[in-house]
Amino acid sequence: MLAVFSVLWPIFALLVSGALMRRFNFLGDGFWVPAEKLTYYFLFPALLIQSLSQASLSGHESIRLMLAVLLLLGLGGATCFLVQRFIRLDNPSFTSFFQGSTRFNTFVALAVTSAQLGSAGLALAAVIAAVMIPVLNIMCVLVFASCSDKRPSLIAVFKTLITNPLILASLIGVVINLLGGLPTLMLPFFAMLSQMALPLGLLSVGAALNLSALRRSGSGMLYSMGIKLLLFPLLAWVSGMLLGLSDLALATLIIFATIPTATSAYILARQLGGEAQLMAAIITAQTLVSMLTIPFWLALLM
Repeated sequence: MLAVFSVLWPIFALLVSGALMRRFNFLGDGFWVPAEKLTYYFLFPALLIQSLSQASLSGHESIRLMLAVLLLLGLGGATCFLVQRFIRLDNPSFTSFFQGSTRFNTFVALAVTSAQLGSAGLALAAVIAAVMIPVLNIMCVLVFASCSDKRPSLIAVFKTLITNPLILASLIGVVINLLGGLPTLMLPFFAMLSQMALPLGLLSVGAALNLSALRRSGSGMLYSMGIKLLLFPLLAWVSGMLLGLSDLALATLIIFATIPTATSAYILARQLGGEAQLMAAIITAQTLVSMLTIPFWLALLM
């Protein structure tokens, strides 16, 4: 357990530091929006491009890992619709519940994977992210299109997908990989950007926590927390075992499954007519509770 704590405490310390900086207005509210924009549109895409351009995307292991990701997301999405039959959330609340139950915070996922599994795990994490990011965005946008009271047009859905910087970065990283990788001259540039991405991203996640939103939450928040933080790791284990993943690939997939939902889900909820307050409560609650559940799952892995 001490080994798990030594891996995770810097990550959670950055989250708490971001929350405290925002709470005491250390850098001013005007700092966080540009910082999050810089990370989301520039630093984090650079990290994905660097990781994917050097990852092994061929061979049976990578194919099995990609299939395991698709199986995991399919099982998780089906679970959300099954639970909805019992809790009967209204349409805007269900879209937030679905995002909270299926999406993951990539900043935290890559930070935990890097700390726990090193560069070998990070390469596999890039493969997982390359599949998860576009597939989850498509799934969530389709749920908005079918369930939201404010149903977006096909043009709006298409625009949301093709302008997503993480989807674009994933595609660019795969193309560069197929062309032989990044030029040697560009490697130090992308390496330096990648080193900036995770610390600033974690600080921004902490600053985005909204404790006041927890008072206005309901069953949607509790059910999404149970699915995302407790059920998803079990589904990842089942998916990985069924497809015969190696120990390292299975551990990487399970780590991704333990991660709380993405803070960017709040932006999508506001843009496409979801229940933004419920989304804020889900993000905050999952991030806080994951400080207990992630060490639990990592202890089991070790």
